[in-house]
Amino acid sequence: MLPAPSESELSRVGISLPKNLLEKFDEIISLRGYSSRSEGIRDAIRSYIAHYQWMADVKGERQGVITMVYDHDQRGLLQTLTDIQHDYMNVISASLHAHITHDRCMEVILLRGDGSDLKHIAERLMSQRGVESVKLTTIPIRD
Repeated sequence: MLPAPSESELSRVGISLPKNLLEKFDEIISLRGYSSRSEGIRDAIRSYIAHYQWMADVKGERQGVITMVYDHDQRGLLQTLTDIQHDYMNVISASLHAHITHDRCMEVILLRGDGSDLKHIAERLMSQRGVESVKLTTIPIRD
């Protein structure tokens, strides 16, 4: 984790968020006991940075799984997700699709290959509009 900045090191930023996302975030920071949104946002950014750094260490031959939740009704998303997966047929072993609600779906994708390829497919999937979450979990392949 990154150390907390001193008051003199703080920078102010403005962001725009969908109302429902901000409401969910406010619920979580209240439940977790944060003193302010800023504290929650700083913690979320630290977590995002730690995750990015962990992803940077995914190297070599790996076995993995991607879990993804997305909005089934997002225009063009299903075709884009299919196209991305076809681009990585050499590392995708299998996938499983589940309907969560009428609008939301979950996909589980089993992978085996070079860690950089596994990271790249996860990053391409998570950058798509309508994808709510993508989690990549990998382990090194050892003889």
